[in-house]
Amino acid sequence: MQMENQTCLECGDKIIGRSDKKFCSDACRNAFNNKQNKTTTNLMRNVNNKLRKNYRILSENNTEGKTKIIKSKLESAGFDFSYITQIITYKNGSQYFFIYDKGYKILDHEWVLIVDRK
Repeated sequence: MQMENQTCLECGDKIIGRSDKKFCSDACRNAFNNKQNKTTTNLMRNVNNKLRKNYRILSENNTEGKTKIIKSKLESAGFDFSYITQIITYKNGSQYFFIYDKGYKILDHEWVLIVDRK
């Protein structure tokens, strides 16, 4: 049963069809949802881009599952040590910083141990 004066939430056009429809087309539904899910600032997008870049750099430099590398090599590739998703401190006091399942441990001021969490 069609409700009277039912209009699309995105464009305002009249809706034809089911009484519970909210949009006149898939394009309007997608446009409405994209606007709803859009962040008001670029903060989330920038953080996600940094995390993605850090993840890629760790992946590219750790093909064996565990790799020791000079810290400056990561920095020159654009790795930003301030963007992580988790810190794990083990019983022995070792602290590992993770970006999802790729992690690293600062060995000293020059060396970093890259690991994969299994």
